Amino acid sequence: MPEVRLVNVSKKFGKIVAVDNVSLQVYDKEYVSLLGPSGCGKTTTLRLIAGLVDPDEGEIYIGGKLVNKVPPEDRGIGFVFQTFALFPHMNAWDNITYGPRVKGWDSEKTNNVANEMLEMVKLATRFDAYPRELSGGMLQRVALARALTAGGNLLLLDEPLGQLDAKIRLELRYELRRLVKDLGLTAVHVTHDQEEALTISDRIVVMRRGKIEQIGTPNGLYMKPKTIFVANFVGEANFMEGSVVKVEEKEIYVETRGGFMVRVFEKGFEKGEMIVLTVRPENTGLIKGEVKMKNCLFGSVESLTFLGSLIRYHIRLDNQDLVVAKVPISGSQFNINDRITVYFPPENILAYKYPEGGLRRELEIE
Repeated sequence: MPEVRLVNVSKKFGKIVAVDNVSLQVYDKEYVSLLGPSGCGKTTTLRLIAGLVDPDEGEIYIGGKLVNKVPPEDRGIGFVFQTFALFPHMNAWDNITYGPRVKGWDSEKTNNVANEMLEMVKLATRFDAYPRELSGGMLQRVALARALTAGGNLLLLDEPLGQLDAKIRLELRYELRRLVKDLGLTAVHVTHDQEEALTISDRIVVMRRGKIEQIGTPNGLYMKPKTIFVANFVGEANFMEGSVVKVEEKEIYVETRGGFMVRVFEKGFEKGEMIVLTVRPENTGLIKGEVKMKNCLFGSVESLTFLGSLIRYHIRLDNQDLVVAKVPISGSQFNINDRITVYFPPENILAYKYPEGGLRRELEIE
């Protein structure tokens, strides 16, 4: 039962606080991603679990056992590095069987496990190829197979797809999740790629400045981010500043810059309070021309980008705010400089208290 539990774990490097009082539980057979910008502490957290660095404070448990003083090789883990870290003088077979041979497994057991892993990662016919003879995707699959042959039920992955080209990365992310689930492993995966985390994870841990900002399912994080930072980092979002001018039982009315009035299905705010409104680009409606209706603002198309099944529009509102809308290619299409009515459905708008350091500071990706 390779559950992982961190209790009030901290780690400093000199004056830099890399991990700041983090508590986290990863359940048996769960696929969890640590997501965040560079320098947020996600890789250090993974290395703490692996035993590659020691915590300054707190406790780390694997399978219910305290492992603070247990060396990496005795923690029952497989580790997949971003840089593959394969032995260049060994072929795929020798790289994959290295761990079992070091641990003293007999040859029959080693061969059976290695053959099974090669079949699973679809490299059975390339067992004798050296790293220089393999593509990036194949190298990563060899690295994954090598980690799996160690026999551990906990797999730690540090940006495992980061060095692959876009097409191979897309293919491998689904294959990686399938392999982990088929083998009944527990996986902790570090990435800064939001789409990658959303597509492969059972739960996502969003980190910022060494702390956990929010933990949730991909759908939960995307639809109900608890903070402005999470709303901005997980996916894409439009932000508008405003002041609450009217409060009712289940909704509020907010006046944004330029005197535009927006109705929002939120509560817990007071009249006169400064807040920030957020709406996703795919929930931002566009109508050609100026149509007077509730929750609408007027503007002009500043630029557009073709995204295959979608068109991404940048709209400069008359109050000078810039908003983004994503519209299906099959829907209405607009040209640069077209006058546009931008509609924000009240049920799709989220509201947050205005941050003490200002909106710009809250949106910064460190």
